[in-house]
Amino acid sequence: MKNLSACPSLNSILIPALASTVAVLAAPSRSLHFFVFGSLLLFASSQNLAADSAGEGRLSFDAWVEELRSEALSLGIRAETLTALDSLEAPLEKVLEYDNAQPEFVQTFTRYIDLRVTDQQVARGQALLEEHAELLSQVQSTYNVQPHYLAAFWAIESNFGRATGGFSVLQALATLAYDPRRAEFFREQLLIALRILDAGHISPERMTGSWAGAMGQLQFMPNVFFSYGVDGDGDGRVDIWNSLPDIFHSAANFLSQSGWKGDERWGREVLLPNDFDFALTGLNERRSLAGWEQLGVKQVSGAALPRAEMQASVIIPAGAEGPAFLAYNNYRATLAYNPSTFYALTVGHLADRFSGGGAIQRMPINEQPMSLADVRRLQELLNAAGFDSGEPDGRVGSRTRAAIRAYQQQSGLRMDAYASKTLLDRLADEASL
Repeated sequence: MKNLSACPSLNSILIPALASTVAVLAAPSRSLHFFVFGSLLLFASSQNLAADSAGEGRLSFDAWVEELRSEALSLGIRAETLTALDSLEAPLEKVLEYDNAQPEFVQTFTRYIDLRVTDQQVARGQALLEEHAELLSQVQSTYNVQPHYLAAFWAIESNFGRATGGFSVLQALATLAYDPRRAEFFREQLLIALRILDAGHISPERMTGSWAGAMGQLQFMPNVFFSYGVDGDGDGRVDIWNSLPDIFHSAANFLSQSGWKGDERWGREVLLPNDFDFALTGLNERRSLAGWEQLGVKQVSGAALPRAEMQASVIIPAGAEGPAFLAYNNYRATLAYNPSTFYALTVGHLADRFSGGGAIQRMPINEQPMSLADVRRLQELLNAAGFDSGEPDGRVGSRTRAAIRAYQQQSGLRMDAYASKTLLDRLADEASL
């Protein structure tokens, strides 16, 4: 077994921005690749934008490919490897359609988890855990990551390897790198993908993935592959498309280096007291289990919280009327894979189900989705009322949640920072007075 990141010849090709990109390691995307560059989704090269808006300096796609080829050669990539660029077509409209597409509705927690945690999925995961028990035990002994969590990531990322995307990674990345909006980031990913080919890990025709260039059963972007990929079967290659040893070792390596603790669970569903202060929810508030117990937090069964020296945060994915969870260290490590509350809770819950745990007990009965237009209107109303939610974009981010919480505090409401139609209607009514 060889950790790819330990090889100097491979580390030497990493783009300087890699360290900061990985460190920030969000759609309803369910996989790592969207969130590796989550903080870069609105980023674009100012030079490219200026050239594009002015109508000057824009190379044809063929000329752009040749410029890329020259840069790759200067980085030491072999000319024979770069023949893979010969098969690139004009930018794929389908990739650009996916990149520009916005869902009509913001997915609710209920919908998100119901799509990913089904009786059939639980049964399949349990069967695969038994089938691959020996390999997963070896991985656990090396990285201290429990098998049922690895199975949960595997399930959510690629449906146990059955849904890895059918796009050519080179073609997808070239399309997005040629587009001026986020050209710099995707150009870096494309150059690293060429290094992956140059090192012999996969052939160009087998390097398939999502429309955004996420690869294999783990949906790793190329830079993440180079940082965390592990040759688990010892054949000299890292194959996250077909080799289960490579897949499990690589995923566990990523989680281990993200701070995963193999002797702890991810968190648990809990009951909050009627007088709970919802201003204490969210990752910024961390307390010991004993501290939360003093505030009246209990296990969902009504029993006292476990006696353990652990720090936790209270997470409420569907507002004050929905379920509440105590999230431990491993929840935070999961966010390194994908910084989405829904994603991290679903991974943890699915892992619990693989181990015989039951369903979430306090799921909302009739959780109403908010459309992008609804959220945009909510943001406009918050701004007009003096609560800064930023430029209205239809996305509920930290700034919008902070604005909601500030409004709730001033209005004497429960401060759950939850964007809902009830809140929208209240703000609209106030604005009409």
